[in-house]
Amino acid sequence: MNGSGERVPRSSCINLPKLSADFRTLFPDGVAAAELRGVGDASLLMPTEAKCMGSAVQSRIQEFAAGRSCARLALSQFGIHDFPLIVGSDRQPAWPPSMVGSITHTADLCAAIVGESARFLGLGVDSEVVGDVKPDLWPAICVPRETEWLRSLPPLEQAPAAALIFAAKEAFYKCQYPASGEFLGFHDIRIGVPDSRSVQAGFEVHANRALRIAASTAFPVHGKHRFHEHFVSAGVALAAQ
Repeated sequence: MNGSGERVPRSSCINLPKLSADFRTLFPDGVAAAELRGVGDASLLMPTEAKCMGSAVQSRIQEFAAGRSCARLALSQFGIHDFPLIVGSDRQPAWPPSMVGSITHTADLCAAIVGESARFLGLGVDSEVVGDVKPDLWPAICVPRETEWLRSLPPLEQAPAAALIFAAKEAFYKCQYPASGEFLGFHDIRIGVPDSRSVQAGFEVHANRALRIAASTAFPVHGKHRFHEHFVSAGVALAAQ
């Protein structure tokens, strides 16, 4: 596909994304994944993308650019090139009509996942830094059953498990939103984790109330997670009917 206009001139030192087999393992066949370490290069933004940033601070622009660079590389695996990934009215990335996708960025790590909308209702990815979800945040993020589970774990396992709950909920939210258009709160779903000590395993998403997405998919919804370096990353995919 053709973009709308030429790119902003590039700088002499560009931090480029790469295709990611690691993020790819969190999803079924049929998706492409890309990741970038460090800050994104604002010179790679297309004019319509750069306009979305308005007067944002430099760190936010670099974060945005990292996500767009990853998304563009992932989209290229489906033959889609130079598509301007602008921000929609709901503040979500406006993907090509034939595609669904998701972007995550945290602490010098960014990743994007894309797949064809003919195969997937939605895709969701999220990465969190283990240790950032402190116990004082648990009541806002966790339902009582999740909090009880966290407190039952050995102290060294609590921080990774809390980060996993956060990442899994964020990934599910990003996954279901394109199909449902419904905003969710942290307490609207519950995460079940068969084995929190596994480096790479799975989790279940349970609905705590009637959700719109339940008309299109059965609960519990299954996702995958992976602990790597000081991060935990979670992925959720919903198959198209």
